[in-house]
Order: sequence, then structure tokens, then C-alpha cells
Amino acid sequence: MVFVGLLLLLSLTLAGPVRQWLDGRAEIARLAAESTAYDERIADLQAELERQADPAWTAREARERLAYVLPGDRLVVVVDGEAAEGDAGTLPDAVDAAPRPWYEELLGSVAGADG
Repeated sequence: MVFVGLLLLLSLTLAGPVRQWLDGRAEIARLAAESTAYDERIADLQAELERQADPAWTAREARERLAYVLPGDRLVVVVDGEAAEGDAGTLPDAVDAAPRPWYEELLGSVAGADG
């Protein structure tokens, strides 16, 4: 009976430290997985940074996203279902020589918005 009591006391005494040790191992495994995920994210961001440092990539993105064109390229823009064409770097033919006062611009934009 004394031997069973000693075993019970020993198991109760060791239960807390063993549980803490197992929790610590689980925490270490979780942190290692998190660290691996951060390392992969860092590698992806560094690869993206290297790609963006390339001038050819920058020029291609500017042409695609911002519709930039080089001088001499032909630019076609569709406005309200009609194609408006022009050379890159040229100004439209209809340029207003005398600028209108700001209040006339404001009234013109309000009238245009009303339809």
C-alpha cells in the first residue's frame, strides 16, 4: 500500500513538469514553422525586389499599366466606343489658345456633368 502511495505521489509531482516540457516542445515546433514561413516570405520579397530593379521590367510595367508609349509608337485609345488615334508625344490639334477663367471652367464642367 505504501508503494502504491509513493507511486501516486511521484506521478502527481512529475505531471506538471512533464506537461510543461511537452508544451514547450509544441511551442518550439510552432515557432520553427513560423520562422520557415517568414523565411519563404523574405525570399519571395527579395526576388520581387530584384525583378523590379530591372529597367526592362519597369519599362514593360509602365507600358502595360500606365499606357506609356515611346516616341514614335502608335497609341490607340478607345473613348465611348470610338477609336481615337495619335502619335506618342504629340499634342492634340485642338489646343485652346486663350485659357478661360476658372469660373467658366467650373460652369462648363457642371453643365457637361448634367448632360
